[in-house]
Amino acid sequence: MSTARLHLTFPEDLISEPVIHRMGHDFELVTNIRRANIEDRGGWVILEVEGDDAAIARAVAWLAEQGLQVDRIEDD
Repeated sequence: MSTARLHLTFPEDLISEPVIHRMGHDFELVTNIRRANIEDRGGWVILEVEGDDAAIARAVAWLAEQGLQVDRIEDD
């Protein structure tokens, strides 16, 4: 099991979509929202995900395909 911390930036058209839930379910990842700021025109989420390395990589690619900006946050 690995853990990754991601900074997700949501465009306006995806604010009301259950993207994080779908990612956790479809890729069998445990998700934990650490911080978030969601408004009508967009938003961001700091998300910890736990699971298999390959599943995390596939999930990150899927999020980008959906239209989110995904940045990995490196631990200090």
